[in-house]
Amino acid sequence: NMARFSLVLVVALCLTISSFPDQTTAKLSRKFYSKTCPNVEHIVRNVVNNKVKQTFVTIPATLRLFFHDCFVSGCDASVMIQSTPKNKAEKDHPDNISLAGDGFDMVIQAK
Repeated sequence: NMARFSLVLVVALCLTISSFPDQTTAKLSRKFYSKTCPNVEHIVRNVVNNKVKQTFVTIPATLRLFFHDCFVSGCDASVMIQSTPKNKAEKDHPDNISLAGDGFDMVIQAK
């Protein structure tokens, strides 16, 4: 009886997942900035190297920043948006207040 229930559950789950549209149509491209900013990799590498030399907190702070932005609800850089008088940004949400400024600083400098 339990085995039959498990099988029905697995089949239902597979049918549910297969009914969602394909999300893999958007692809990243290594050449995305080749015309608008051909030195982007060099610029970002220099910013990261310089920031890491200033403080060791940079690497874990940046990884935590990416975790809060990407792994929770998709990489949309929403955690980088500043608050306005009428709209409190995700960056200032109580869950994100503890994010180290060095992660934000490095991304802003690279940008």
